[in-house]
Amino acid sequence: MKVYVPATVPMLRTLVSEWELAAVSGTAFALTPKLRESYAAGDTEELEYAAMTEAARASLRLLAADPEALPRRVVVVADLDGTRLRPDLDDAVVTLPGPVPLRAVVAVHVDVSDAEAAVAAAAGVIDAADLGDADAEFTLGDAEDHEMAWYATQEIPFLLDLL
Repeated sequence: MKVYVPATVPMLRTLVSEWELAAVSGTAFALTPKLRESYAAGDTEELEYAAMTEAARASLRLLAADPEALPRRVVVVADLDGTRLRPDLDDAVVTLPGPVPLRAVVAVHVDVSDAEAAVAAAAGVIDAADLGDADAEFTLGDAEDHEMAWYATQEIPFLLDLL
């Protein structure tokens, strides 16, 4: 199953140095049957993008918890077996069987520098947005308007050198 793991730049550095990534609480996002059912239309690519977007939003929560981290959303994409569905949490949530090995990573998505101010602001209001604050939701939307850049697995070390 293709999974989208929310992360931060420090977590990405750990992935490269330790050859594995421990997802917070073992949580990731994927195109689950429940997510597919929740959309009236959309092909696989569009629905996978929806799961990736959920992971990017979860990355904001990780940034809120680590104010020292570079304010860029990070999503690690991996192919893994043994995931468990978690419809009790959300339509796209899955629990991973363990750390994500580097060999299972197929790509990463990372914000570019132009998104940093919007991402920092969104990380500061993510909880308020979840609770329905319209201004916070608007701030969150500003960050989500920034498309994340795609990097192949072999490009991750070079990306980290540039950050």
